[in-house]
Amino acid sequence: MAPLRRGTRHLPDHGGRSGLTAAVTRNRAVLARQLLLERAALPLTGVLEQMGGLQAQYAPSMYVGLWSRLAGFARDDLTCALERREVVQGTLLRATIHLVSAADYWPFAVAVGEARRRWWLTVRKDVTAADMERAASVVGAALADGPRSRRDLEPLVPPRMIEGVHLWLDIVRVPPGGTWERRRADVYADARQWLGPPRVDPDDAIDHVVRRYLGGFGPATAKEIALWAGLSVATVRASLDRLPTHETMADDGRTVVDLDGLDVGWTPPADVRAPVRFLPTWDAALLAHARSAAIIAEEHRPLVFTSKNPQSVGTFLVDGVVAGTWRLANGVVHTDPFVSLGRRAMGEVAAEATRLSAFMV
Repeated sequence: MAPLRRGTRHLPDHGGRSGLTAAVTRNRAVLARQLLLERAALPLTGVLEQMGGLQAQYAPSMYVGLWSRLAGFARDDLTCALERREVVQGTLLRATIHLVSAADYWPFAVAVGEARRRWWLTVRKDVTAADMERAASVVGAALADGPRSRRDLEPLVPPRMIEGVHLWLDIVRVPPGGTWERRRADVYADARQWLGPPRVDPDDAIDHVVRRYLGGFGPATAKEIALWAGLSVATVRASLDRLPTHETMADDGRTVVDLDGLDVGWTPPADVRAPVRFLPTWDAALLAHARSAAIIAEEHRPLVFTSKNPQSVGTFLVDGVVAGTWRLANGVVHTDPFVSLGRRAMGEVAAEATRLSAFMV
């Protein structure tokens, strides 16, 4: 693979070539920052921090997402990191479960906490903030002696409140739940007991989250950052004003923002060939905030994200674009291409599927 170039103040200039080239430029930038151009030789925590966390509603997705990005990754690596509290699962961005490094947990939780609570009270008209504070106090008392299962906690508060308690009490999901071996993430702990108390100012926490997004998905607009984090655009813009950033005009005409002096956010040339990669369900590189990266064609989006299948489906990339879906059956990864693949691409997909099969069984 051709060497990557550090991000600069100007995205690659393609001399007025088609919008397709601009899309490829953005595509390669996101793939590079998401560690999907080359598996990284980094600590597991470093990979998660570079990615901006990993969406983790379905426990195996964490393992597959890391396998596609981290050189030499084995399943026990993540399970042991969870047990050692080096990484943690919590309900964070967009009120969904994310796997993050222990160092990133509190900045993420503090940054999005108020916005998550406002969202919950907006969509749930049958509870008040006082109701939720009382429920959080009850659950917090139950967790004072250590982790408890969801089954233990459910009888303690009304059903209409149990799903939102984590928005008023910072709760993490801990082993043995939420691992490859026990996939349902139904064992909970008080984050203050599991990781220690938060020591971050709210504005600093928001700035931390914005930096993580730009490092993992930039250059980007304030709207894209806000959509990913679940924050308001105004909140993100205020953060960008505080951070050392610069604006530039992307080839597609958008004004985008990036961090000054970014060391890990590489911007490769548009002609860098992207290897075949297998992505898990709900991989953040495919979500709406990263639409401009064109990693998934809009006509294929309904085949991956549907209201009938809330878990989405696993996908595989060919030259940086989703080319089909995959599933594990009887210990073998099976692929279902969306498009006709050439012989070379078919061989590369088959080889990567074989490697993934060996990883998963």
